[in-house]
Amino acid sequence: MLQERGLSPRHRLGQNFLHDHNILSKLVDASDVQAGDVVLEIGPGTGTLTDELLIRGCEVVACELDPGLVGILQDRFGDSIKLIQGDCLVKKQLHPEVVELLAGRPWRLVSNLPYQVASPLLVTLLTSYPECLGSFVTIQHEVAQRLMAKVGTSAWGVLTILVQRLAKVSMITKVSNTCFWPQPKVNSACVRVIPHARSKTQSNEGFGKFITSLFSSRRKQLGTILGRDHDFPDNILADARPSTLTIDQLERLYETVKTSAD
Repeated sequence: MLQERGLSPRHRLGQNFLHDHNILSKLVDASDVQAGDVVLEIGPGTGTLTDELLIRGCEVVACELDPGLVGILQDRFGDSIKLIQGDCLVKKQLHPEVVELLAGRPWRLVSNLPYQVASPLLVTLLTSYPECLGSFVTIQHEVAQRLMAKVGTSAWGVLTILVQRLAKVSMITKVSNTCFWPQPKVNSACVRVIPHARSKTQSNEGFGKFITSLFSSRRKQLGTILGRDHDFPDNILADARPSTLTIDQLERLYETVKTSAD
């Protein structure tokens, strides 16, 4: 399809097309989508995953940045999908035309995500879109490891905390780079990100800025970062380092810092 239009994969846009139908089926199976369900697909490419979603009777809202691929998708699916050409994130929010097409209904994200958009998109969906029932995505394996990291490990960081604070992350399947064309230099993984049944009105922005600042000095002790005379919450020591704190501890520390600032 690309050759017919004089197109080739664009490295700048992270275009590596997943062609293994076994992996695609596992991803869609894990999402548990049913006929009539609304699905958002980011970066549909030539439409291999899109086709699988349509076969299962889903209503697909797709967002594709590459105008050449948009032409392929229009010719292939016509009015069977709702297609937006543009960047999926505009000023850290979903593209306004995508939001309009989703119309406030419950929906799932099912996508082979371009690597560069995966982290900011997943955080945005968890913090700003409670109508998203879950994300079922193919992402870089290293990012998947960070999303599922345990406290105290080298992978435990800002992304891990922002996501695990609001969702449960689990592995669907690992994906070899041989499942893509062209082959990327790294392996991938399919993961599910299911939001917790908890309020999303909590202070996400302030908390995010706090832990980003904290982890910019992750090798230093809390007392060095915040000051030795800071009033630390129970069970949090001044000589502890940010990477050793659980999400609950980080939330309690944030509240004390915010209170003292007020």
